[in-house]
Amino acid sequence: MARAAGVAAHEPHIDASEFDAIYFTGGHAVMWDFPDNEGLQRITRAIHERGGIVSSVCHGYCGLLDTRLADGTLLVAGRRVTGFSWREEVLAGVAAKMPYNAEEEMKRRGARYEKAWLPFVSNVVVDGRLVTGQNPTSAKATAEHVADLLK
Repeated sequence: MARAAGVAAHEPHIDASEFDAIYFTGGHAVMWDFPDNEGLQRITRAIHERGGIVSSVCHGYCGLLDTRLADGTLLVAGRRVTGFSWREEVLAGVAAKMPYNAEEEMKRRGARYEKAWLPFVSNVVVDGRLVTGQNPTSAKATAEHVADLLK
């Protein structure tokens, strides 16, 4: 049976080999908490390199910004991804409070960032075993894609 590692579990004793997927949740706070978390990067790298699924929704993609693979390349470089767009930050009235523009940071790392033409509609991007959802309305569809890949 497939198990997914939840990113809320930050304990260093997590054995990534026990998990088939990791799902990075959203929320603005993760913009501060996820990018520099070496434990999450280690778990993500291990799951990905074992053939597991890496996924995120909304701001959760900030947890993928600095995740490097064993060869030193960034996990997101050259990959199709989505996550909460800068336009959505502006429309939500919170852009001035954000520590960085996550959409631009993804692009700077070589990710092929995509977003829905209309803000706040469900949008999921699947690039092999990398599954990302744009915003909160994308959570269900993102989870369904992950579940399909786990079958």
